[in-house]
Amino acid sequence: MKLHKVPASTGILWVKLGIRTFFRQPLALAGLFFMFMLVVSVLSIIPLLGHALALALLPAATLGLMAATREAAAGQFPMPTVLASAFQAGKDRMRAMLVLGAIYAVGSFVIMGLTALIAGSGPVGFDPENVESAGELLRQPGVMRGIIVSLVLYVPLGLLFWHAPALVHWHGVSPAKSLFFSALACWTNKAALVVYFLGWTGVFFGVSLVLVLFATAFGGPQLLSLLLFPVAMLMSAMFFSSLYFTFRDSFTTDEGNTPA
Repeated sequence: MKLHKVPASTGILWVKLGIRTFFRQPLALAGLFFMFMLVVSVLSIIPLLGHALALALLPAATLGLMAATREAAAGQFPMPTVLASAFQAGKDRMRAMLVLGAIYAVGSFVIMGLTALIAGSGPVGFDPENVESAGELLRQPGVMRGIIVSLVLYVPLGLLFWHAPALVHWHGVSPAKSLFFSALACWTNKAALVVYFLGWTGVFFGVSLVLVLFATAFGGPQLLSLLLFPVAMLMSAMFFSSLYFTFRDSFTTDEGNTPA
């Protein structure tokens, strides 16, 4: 396995490949993403350990979505079982993925604690299907500050885990080394990643603008609140469909590709 440096323009290519691959198998990839969100949501409501279990599952679930994208890009129909790919590659890699999940959960809780310490705890009560509720929440004191602090603190954690699940699953790298190589690969291709995020920001902004104009013309705030959540989920599914390509182009093997 070797790091592969790509030009900055590759970031836009990753965005295009994610969208293109999603539309090759839209029902399958959207359905798998909704399954992923459902599992995480159900785990989160379990008392005491539920939230920790949901966080610990995220690296394995993200790997499952990447594996689904890999199959869709190859012209195959990804089945629901692909979400469990992380637990189908042998005991050693499954154990490594569980360790990775535990590290991610601990890191997330540390960030939550630091956010509360730095920015204070903001009030809750946000209804994702209510646009007015979202606006009111963001106007409340300390909420926006908490969001900004949380995003800043999550950047290092995100870089550590960006490629880590795929490195563990496809390359058999240990959890500690996968975190190191993930951060190193992100730094090596930082220009492409910046372009990648700017590209997705533009896509989300463009879709949001079209959605607002459509809702204004045909139904007002009620239609907007009705469409906002499903459109956001579909856009998120497209984003997750592009993650595989950021990994594929950042690493090469002796054969020049990602192993199955």
